[in-house]
Amino acid sequence: MSTIGSFTFVLHSHLPYVLSHGRWPHGTDWLNEAAAETYLPLLDVFGRLAAEGLPIKLTLGITPILAEQLSSLDFAREFNGYLKQRIEGCETDIAHFTRTKQTQMGRLAGMWLDFYRRTHLRFTEHYDEDIVGAFAKLQERGLIEIITSAATHGYLPLLGYDEAVRAQVRAGVETYKRHFGCAPRGIWLPECAYRPAYPWKPPVASQARLPMERERLGVEELLAENGIEYFITDSHMLVGGKAIGAYLDRFDALRNLWSQMDRSTKIEGKPQSPYGVYAVASREGQRDVCSVLVRDPRTGVQVWSGEHGYPGDGQYLEFHKKHFPSGNRYWRVTGSKADLADKQIYDPEQVEARLDENAGHFVELVHQVLREHHQATGEPGLLCAPFDTELFGHWWFEGPRWIEKVLRGLARSSEVELTSGSEYLDGHPPTTAVRLPEGSWGEGGFHYIWLNEWTDWTWKHIYSAESRMIELARDFARSDDADLRRVLRQAARELLLLESSDWQFLISTWSARDYAETRLVEHNADFTRLAALAQRLGEGGALDEGDWLFVGECETRDDVFRDVDPQWWVGGKAE
Repeated sequence: MSTIGSFTFVLHSHLPYVLSHGRWPHGTDWLNEAAAETYLPLLDVFGRLAAEGLPIKLTLGITPILAEQLSSLDFAREFNGYLKQRIEGCETDIAHFTRTKQTQMGRLAGMWLDFYRRTHLRFTEHYDEDIVGAFAKLQERGLIEIITSAATHGYLPLLGYDEAVRAQVRAGVETYKRHFGCAPRGIWLPECAYRPAYPWKPPVASQARLPMERERLGVEELLAENGIEYFITDSHMLVGGKAIGAYLDRFDALRNLWSQMDRSTKIEGKPQSPYGVYAVASREGQRDVCSVLVRDPRTGVQVWSGEHGYPGDGQYLEFHKKHFPSGNRYWRVTGSKADLADKQIYDPEQVEARLDENAGHFVELVHQVLREHHQATGEPGLLCAPFDTELFGHWWFEGPRWIEKVLRGLARSSEVELTSGSEYLDGHPPTTAVRLPEGSWGEGGFHYIWLNEWTDWTWKHIYSAESRMIELARDFARSDDADLRRVLRQAARELLLLESSDWQFLISTWSARDYAETRLVEHNADFTRLAALAQRLGEGGALDEGDWLFVGECETRDDVFRDVDPQWWVGGKAE
């Protein structure tokens, strides 16, 4: 039977920089939980499939800031301590449930004890405390493709200067090369957020010293000049037009941004299929272009939907209800209408059948979607299924095993080929160029989650810091003064951390608002002081002992991106 199309999961792995910035409830334990419940279980899944000679061909995004953290010796120490703590909590639970004759709960506590003991053993002995290296080995064997992202997941369409976007991308590329030994071919745009070329004005006022109202390059141009070949976009960006909901009417800054783009960039021609690949260009005669893969909405809703998504199955482990003080979860989802008091005890024996049914349904849906596309066009298509990696295992405990069952099912198919993003592009280079509108895969399809009445103040400080960094880079980035370059490099790191989109997301969703606001204010304050110190050195002044103590503290606390180069903010294409 002939092939009707190809399929790839695209998993986007990301957490903000939390090492040395708190532990619980906000901080390093976010990283520990994701490593224990998502990254290591997925490595085990890929290892099992590889041992059986089955294709994986999954496209895995690992953000530069996540790779930096997982590769840190501080993380290894923190993670080992975390696992020890969880093991002790399980032992305490077992003793308590035994005393109180809660037999079923005791068995589940034993399940968790086995889970954490096995996790510790796999991390220390099988993976040699090197999660990033384990993923790199899978890529070296051609089993998966790893793609990069912007350095700290900066929300690229809202950054104030092309130099700032370029630096986020360049730092992402250089960090990738250091961790994976080759150049990345693909990138996950943070929040799938894209902006075409047009005369851009900032959405909020700031104290930026450099002009901000000017012609801006399209994001795809800045990607292409850094060697990036493709990115991922949401389907509404290609086929659905303005999926912007009601948010434009709620916030003037968003409405002004949309009207700027809408006047300048006309999306021409009939809607395109999400099952093709396209070149993206913003301007007539543009030379630097990038390809785009498009999220399939039909398979996506089967996982993301709160009403119909697989993770909401009543037999699966409930995420939100936890046992105090261990933090272990002993209850199942039970039902979409069940509140936490009504959650019933988890029964692992009921889960396997549900995973088989859900995975089988997804595999059949992939065949159905690609078959319909093939029948309508006569051409095989690509079904791209992007998800946040942390959904699988952390939020949906059974998720890694679901992925394994889906990949096994598709590996047996005679009609659908498993592929990765770049492998598919090698065999199917785009023949059609499209213009994409501005937007993201966030709620409402535009920028609302990151720019709204609660976060507009953050952009004022980001724009001022970006302007200051560009000035410093133009004046001093090529200096031979080692002290000056040291201070400039740390200022650059603090700016990249300041630009992280996570701070606006956490503020807008109220999930860790105080923590996010504190982090943003601290990085802004550190950048501001470092910028002043760099200016003093550049003008021939000196720093005292207290100044150097501050610089050293910043370097120790925010020890990331050792490749960072202030010249990235000077402008011009990457060398």
